[in-house]
Amino acid sequence: MDEEVVLDLNQIRAVRVLGRGAMASVFLVSAAPGSRLPTLFALKVFDKQSAAKPHALRRARWELSLLSRLSAAPGDHHHPFLPSLLGSVETPDLLAWAIPFCPGGDLHALRRSLSPSNEEAFSADAIRFYLSEIVTALAHLHSMRVAYHDLKPENVLLRSSDHIMLADFDLSRHLPARSTTHSSLPPPLPSDNHSHAPRRKLTRVFSFGAADDQIKKGRSARVSPASRRRTSSSSISKSREGSGGDDERSFSFVGTEEYVAPEVVRGEGHGFAVDWWALGILAYEMAYGQTPFRGRNRKETLRNILTLPPMFPGRRRTDLTDIIERLVVKDPERRLGFSGGAEEVKAHPFFDGVKWELLPECAAFKLYNIMQPGPPNPGSSGME
Repeated sequence: MDEEVVLDLNQIRAVRVLGRGAMASVFLVSAAPGSRLPTLFALKVFDKQSAAKPHALRRARWELSLLSRLSAAPGDHHHPFLPSLLGSVETPDLLAWAIPFCPGGDLHALRRSLSPSNEEAFSADAIRFYLSEIVTALAHLHSMRVAYHDLKPENVLLRSSDHIMLADFDLSRHLPARSTTHSSLPPPLPSDNHSHAPRRKLTRVFSFGAADDQIKKGRSARVSPASRRRTSSSSISKSREGSGGDDERSFSFVGTEEYVAPEVVRGEGHGFAVDWWALGILAYEMAYGQTPFRGRNRKETLRNILTLPPMFPGRRRTDLTDIIERLVVKDPERRLGFSGGAEEVKAHPFFDGVKWELLPECAAFKLYNIMQPGPPNPGSSGME
């Protein structure tokens, strides 16, 4: 879709709630026959009136702006593992935008559905497949100077083809080029040229009342959610000079606490290396069913992130354990991906044999290949 569509609220119908979050709700929506929109798509709705956190509207506008940039490629050449913006609408009370619906849910839901007892783990081949697509998506974001900041299983959605699509970009940050002064907040966005539909029509389609609260929150469309692990994200706005390596940095404490990088916990400037740390945490969770530094409470989790090494069951070393160790190095300047970016990560032996340019065309992983008997849980201190 080359030209962004201004959504006509009379031509769409909410089917069900996909997810609720701290900032917004996501609905599965159907389009009227003859519409330029897909028959089914996801609509993220930000309620301006109920936004409790400072900068919430700015973050919503930033996410919409980034989705528009991701969709700017001519023709159908959108990135295969990132969402495209199908359309948007704004009223004085609400801001909403449409993205593709991912009927496969997310990686967290997939694991829980295939192994409810948590006794099986993703196979190394499955981890390689999904991580390859995630690395490709992160590489594209980083080429746009965007740090994702919110990688976790719930934000890795699965399309009908079983290929991935990253979701939720409200915590992402644009990192200006080195040696420029920058803030942790996204740049201000223009507020003109918005389509203002009557509020009554939007609330007729989308209710935010008590009745909707009875619908169980889904995990398949994380929306910047108050999820199982989300920290409160404070907007600590500090401007400093970037220097060295990938060190065009942000100073906001944002992200999910079990996935947050040590430099973020310490309140230091952080750049693209936070995404490579999160990739290591994700690989560990896919392999062992839990994150490596989880403690009994938030304080202990953050202390473990700063002080403990990841623990692996058994003594057998593999390319998977090696790449995890190299990704979760406490010092970001020694972390895999800091100096050479995505190409450095791709060159690790764990990804040997991956034909990167063919990933979008290759057959997605079949369910019977995904799971294998899980290893015993790692026994490091502070883990449940």
